[in-house]
Amino acid sequence: MTTRFVSAAELMSRVLGMPGYAFAVIDHPVSSAGEDGLRDMARTTIEQMRGLLGLV
Repeated sequence: MTTRFVSAAELMSRVLGMPGYAFAVIDHPVSSAGEDGLRDMARTTIEQMRGLLGLV
């Protein structure tokens, strides 16, 4: 999820009966990020997901 849409994602998880659902959050926007920016976002996502999956 990008930072701009975190509140919407949290609301949706509550509506769907999964309050507190954890997800990775990266900077917004993605569409204008260059190659280096996308690479950094991918690294951030991987690090966060490893934590969420208990692999850290």
